[in-house]
Amino acid sequence: MEQLIIQLVSGAVGGNVAGGLLKNLSLGTLGNSIAGIVGGGLGGQILSMVTGGAADPAAGMDIGAIVTQVAGGGVGGGVALAVVGVIKNMMNKS
Repeated sequence: MEQLIIQLVSGAVGGNVAGGLLKNLSLGTLGNSIAGIVGGGLGGQILSMVTGGAADPAAGMDIGAIVTQVAGGGVGGGVALAVVGVIKNMMNKS
């Protein structure tokens, strides 16, 4: 459960950082946070499966697991924001 919370919070931060850096894709603070939370959850879970972190729940919360969750959540949140921002911009051009 703690891993999911770390992923979601990191995703929200990653979405807002990406929105700040990519002004043309920004959805506003709330939109950036929502896209980041969704992307953070998905990105963190995918990264955990790839690295094997989700396969062993008895491994505990060592620093490596926490860093993996933060990185996966943050990157996933930023990527989700970029994808949603591009789709939003494409729909506005029509």
